[in-house]
Amino acid sequence: MKILFVAAEVAPIAKVGGMGDVVGSLPKILRKQGHDVRIFIPYYGFLPDKLDIPAEPIWWGDAMGQEFTVYSTLLPETDIPLYLFGHQTFARRNIYGDHDEYWRFTFFANGGAEFAWNYWKPDIVHCHDWHTGMIPVWMHETPDISTVFTIHNLAYRGPGRDLLQQITWCPEYMRGENAIAAALHFANVVNTVSPTYARQIQTPEYGEGLHELLSWINDKLIGIVNGIDTDNYNPATDRFIAQNFTIQTLDQRFRNKVKLQEESGLEINRSTFLVGMVSRLVEQKGIDLVLQIIDRFLGYTDAQMVILGTGDRNYESKLWDISNRHRGRISVQIVHNEALSRRLYSGVDAFLMPSRFEPCGLSQLLAMRYGAIPIVRKTGGLLDTVSFFDPHNEQGTGYCFDQYDALDLYTALIRAYEGYRFKKDWQKLQVRAMKQDFSWDKSAQKYIEIYKQVMPLVNISEDEKQEIAIAS
Repeated sequence: MKILFVAAEVAPIAKVGGMGDVVGSLPKILRKQGHDVRIFIPYYGFLPDKLDIPAEPIWWGDAMGQEFTVYSTLLPETDIPLYLFGHQTFARRNIYGDHDEYWRFTFFANGGAEFAWNYWKPDIVHCHDWHTGMIPVWMHETPDISTVFTIHNLAYRGPGRDLLQQITWCPEYMRGENAIAAALHFANVVNTVSPTYARQIQTPEYGEGLHELLSWINDKLIGIVNGIDTDNYNPATDRFIAQNFTIQTLDQRFRNKVKLQEESGLEINRSTFLVGMVSRLVEQKGIDLVLQIIDRFLGYTDAQMVILGTGDRNYESKLWDISNRHRGRISVQIVHNEALSRRLYSGVDAFLMPSRFEPCGLSQLLAMRYGAIPIVRKTGGLLDTVSFFDPHNEQGTGYCFDQYDALDLYTALIRAYEGYRFKKDWQKLQVRAMKQDFSWDKSAQKYIEIYKQVMPLVNISEDEKQEIAIAS
């Protein structure tokens, strides 16, 4: 199959959240299985710092009254073609946050459609989040190209229909009041990044006003848990951590804890319970709950905490204030630092994710990969990937709480703090967590099944048609 990924992010060169990890990892597995997978992203101004990009474009196009160029290179350390959509609006050195974000990404999506129609024609365009929401609409009457649309975060719905009609082509048959709603109507398959989130978004609490539409299309809505790149994120070989380790050498892991304490300005004490958090500092991630209980937790225990991330200025300021009041006990790093995040995963005893909602979440998977025990709210992908710790029956991989409530979070933290005192049981818990298989292999196979289901019949042989009919 020929598959074109169109997205605003791709790891490791242009990543803000989980979308970047998916677009950077899934094509590698698909490529290994013999599929012709290529990626189309904006040509951001910082990309020349990270990639060798030819000076001459491979193609010129027009969309929304603007000329654009497309450059061709390779995703680092792979043979996957990477196409860069070039225009001055993407020459800035940031991905998101500009006043013209709706216009620039709608323009990008339009350019992606033109590219698929006129330069490299795939069997399937795999679209990601609202930035590409109009592509399934435009491809609707192209019988030899199908579309798969992945929802990474439904909270961001993109431009409304009124604005879309002002800036781009909206066919007469188009339905939907915003970019995501349009994609839901016209994509051949819609998927979210966990089965639980796929169910939750069909309810008013999580559906962001689209729950009725999502319920209506539930026959083409599926949830597939994200994987992680287990070669890249491997505590046995990770060059960014102080001490490499495996399940067999777990007793050496404490050196990463000591190094993290030293690096982040915490009191150095290998026996202290150390909790970590790598997160966007926004309401979705449960930061308000953390702010409500953190003084009480530090007052009741001798635990330490390190928080890494950027986001809402109000949350940043409040966390800074708390770190000043608890010097040596809590460290707040207001930065985006991939290397430091790995040192955090490999050094903390427990990893905190008290999310209000979580489509999938990758941090809890990375934490378990590195032997950090997750403390999570039972929602979305967190519910699908972290099981309740039962020390009596030696089952489970983490500490879970149900309600989005500060007291529930506090109780889960205290339970983990008390559990850490029993070192043999804690190490068994770490081993179970590290043994979990969160590689992309299983998830990739489910995506392949989706692609086969929506593969345009005009592009496949009679034998393949019969094979698909038998499978379905």
